[in-house]
Amino acid sequence: MRCDVLIARATRRLEAAGSPTPRLDAEVLAMAAMKVDRTWLYTWGDKPMATLARARFEAWVAARAQGMPVAYLTGEREFWGLALATSPSTLIPRPDTETLVEAALARADTKPDARSDAHTGALLDLGTGTGAIALAFASERPGWRVEGVDLSPEAVALARRNAERHGLAVRFRQSDWFDALDDERFDLIVANPPYIDPQDPHLGQGDVRFEPSSALVAADHGLADLFAIAERARSFLRPGGWLLMEHGYEQAERVREHLEALGYVRCDSVHDLGGHPRVTLGQWGMQR
Repeated sequence: MRCDVLIARATRRLEAAGSPTPRLDAEVLAMAAMKVDRTWLYTWGDKPMATLARARFEAWVAARAQGMPVAYLTGEREFWGLALATSPSTLIPRPDTETLVEAALARADTKPDARSDAHTGALLDLGTGTGAIALAFASERPGWRVEGVDLSPEAVALARRNAERHGLAVRFRQSDWFDALDDERFDLIVANPPYIDPQDPHLGQGDVRFEPSSALVAADHGLADLFAIAERARSFLRPGGWLLMEHGYEQAERVREHLEALGYVRCDSVHDLGGHPRVTLGQWGMQR
């Protein structure tokens, strides 16, 4: 059967199943099943889909209709222009998190020599998962020392594979937040920690149903890990260094207040593409 006919049929099935992006899902699954790009798909969509590719495609469509994330089916998701391997042991990189990368790059550029070839600074990515944030930053600032940590050994292994795939010199290791870091210091510490309230009804909807709850849910209405990171980060930031954390759109004020109470200055929140306050940051070791 022709590729475009199979994609149209899959689109209707996924739409009926409630996918918010049924056509995109069908196309991405078809490209992955056939190992072709979008140009091929649009140019040769009237060609028949090979038997093995069709079997794989239809199995993936059936799984997607049950809610399984596309990124877990294909094993890949693009973030900051980087194709990253994914697995059910990590969160799926999302476009909103690019806001955190942009904010980190902006603070990196406040250093006078930030764009030189020397090691001009150091960034730590807490709870790195696929390595998305650390790798995106390293791809833009190759002179920086970039490290990522995660409690999950599976996540660390995945992040290392992604770094090797893109030839990026990022160090990944296992650590429960800062526990394995000794007396190291950083100019930037970034984190996309768990920040969803355990009672949030969204946990039963969409892709998050299949993602690891340990990377999603935090106590104290989702604020526990954000607050704990803010407190401990002070011991790992160089004077004038910045802490930047992604959070839920209703948590920005609480996070800013907590940073200010801990002694951070120039605290602010940055909005994502949807206009929601998504990242809150503060500078450590500077006078108020």
